[in-house]
Amino acid sequence: MVKDIFGAQSTFDYKSKTYHFFKLDTVTAGEERLLRLPFSIRILLEGVLRHCDEKRVTRKDVLNLVEWEASPTYRPTTPFYPARVIMQDFTGVPVMNDLAGMRAALVRKGGRPEDINPTIPVDVVIDHSVQVDYFGTSDAFRKNAEVEFTRNRERYEFLHWCQQAFNNFKVVPPSTGIVHQVNLEYLAKVAQVRQEDGKTYVFPDTLVGTDSHTTMINGLGVLGWGVGGIEAVAAMLGEPIEFVMPDVIGFKLTGKLPEGTTPTDLTLTIIQMLRKFGVVDKFVEFLSGAAIFVEKVLTSPGGDVRVPKTENERREAWQVKFD
Repeated sequence: MVKDIFGAQSTFDYKSKTYHFFKLDTVTAGEERLLRLPFSIRILLEGVLRHCDEKRVTRKDVLNLVEWEASPTYRPTTPFYPARVIMQDFTGVPVMNDLAGMRAALVRKGGRPEDINPTIPVDVVIDHSVQVDYFGTSDAFRKNAEVEFTRNRERYEFLHWCQQAFNNFKVVPPSTGIVHQVNLEYLAKVAQVRQEDGKTYVFPDTLVGTDSHTTMINGLGVLGWGVGGIEAVAAMLGEPIEFVMPDVIGFKLTGKLPEGTTPTDLTLTIIQMLRKFGVVDKFVEFLSGAAIFVEKVLTSPGGDVRVPKTENERREAWQVKFD
C-alpha cells in the first residue's frame, strides 16, 4: 500500500487516464532547494518519499535526502527500493536457486510455495554461456547456438521452470544479445508505470543488477548499479537496499575533441581522471555547458553559479577542456 505521509501525491491526466506521482517540491519547500539537489539525489528522494511508511522508511530518511549537502561532516544511510532487478545467467541461476530453496523450506513448514515470489520485475538475460566453437562459415551462429543449448541444458531448463513458476520473473533466451544491450534497448522504461491500490503510479525507472557493468544503463538517465546476489534477493523480495548517502561528483565537458581523437580516447581519459580522483562509493554526474546545477550545488552553497577555482572546489566539480 502506498502511503502519502507528506501529502506530496499529485496527479496528471493523459489520454483520458489519471496518473499519480509524488511532487518533490512538496518536501523541499519549493523549487529553489529542489533545483540545488543533483539529479541522482532527486531520484533517491522520490523513491524514499513514495515508500515512506514510518516503518522501514521514516520521515527522517526523506528529510536526510532533502538536506543533502556537497561537503557534510556526516553521511547517514539511506534506503533504496529499485524498480526492477536484472541478472545474467551466471548470477541469475544461483539467485533463483535461493528462491527455489526458500519455497522448498516453506513447504516443509507447511506453507504454500506460491507465497514466495519476486515483488518487483526481475529479468534474466542468458548471455554469459556462449562459446565460439564454429566460425568463418555462414551457419556458425546456428551451430554455436545449438552447442550452447546442449552444454547448458540443465541450467536453461531450470530458468525456464522459474519463468513458469514465479511471478514477476522473465527470461531473455540465449542468442538474443548481451545483457546490457538488451537492458538498454528493450528492458529500460525510463519511466515506470505500475498499478497499486486501484491507482496508476508513474515514477523513475531504477534498478540493480548482478553484473558490474549494470551502470551502463545510466546513459539513458536510469539510475542503476551492480550488486551482489544477497542484495539482489533482498530487493526482489521487497526489502530496501541500505547504503551510505553518496557524495556526487560533477564532471563537466566543454569544448570539442581535437581532430583524430576517438570516443575511446575520451572514455579512457575520463576513466583515468576519475580513478586518480577517487570515486568509489560516489555518484558521478556528467554535464555539458548547458547543465550547471551540479556545479552550482557542489561549489556554491549560497546559490551563485561560478566556475570552481580552489583545490577543494575542483575536487567537487571537474572541468575538462579539449582545445
